[in-house]
Amino acid sequence: MARRTVLTEMGPFIVQPMVWQDVSEVMAIERLSFPLPWPKHAYRYELEENDLSHYIVVRERARETAQERPARWWHRFWSPRRTAPVLGYGGFWMMAGEAHVSTLAVHPDWRGRGLGELLLLTMLKRAIAMEAAIATLEVRASNRVAQALYRKYGFRMAGVRPRYYRDNKEDALIMTVEALRTPAYRARLEALEAALRERLARAVPSPEAMASG
Repeated sequence: MARRTVLTEMGPFIVQPMVWQDVSEVMAIERLSFPLPWPKHAYRYELEENDLSHYIVVRERARETAQERPARWWHRFWSPRRTAPVLGYGGFWMMAGEAHVSTLAVHPDWRGRGLGELLLLTMLKRAIAMEAAIATLEVRASNRVAQALYRKYGFRMAGVRPRYYRDNKEDALIMTVEALRTPAYRARLEALEAALRERLARAVPSPEAMASG
């Protein structure tokens, strides 16, 4: 198995590009996070056909990967799990200099630990590297936790989509951050990244990640 690219590494966590093998775990988190989860075929389209899409996952970094372990005779018959479970995921579409965040979710057991922020930071940095000048998203009017995270990263309300969500006809707030490539925003992002890195450096790996070494 080829080694997966690591986009961001902080404390015991890594962010990697999403691949099809991740989708079953992504769907499990999707069903726990959203009243109207995307169907599995939507992720196949996003990963295999949509050239505008960029999707990522966050997981714990095992102390030692399967590829780094010395070969032993029993590996011919049994091989340990090669990757840690997906803890959260996110994605954006890159269109004409605009990065539109399409989804962001963390498993309920792992919320409140900075993983949603890690995913958002990674997406914004990738979008800037792709020369995005603006980032946009929609968020439920009732989702104050997500709105606070987005405001932390410079997003401001730009409009409302009335009755946008089909499950309960809730409004969607359109939030936007502009001037992504300005020195001021880059400095803001660097400060937020440094604070998040310090926070996640204090995170304790789960027993499962420790046992993988």
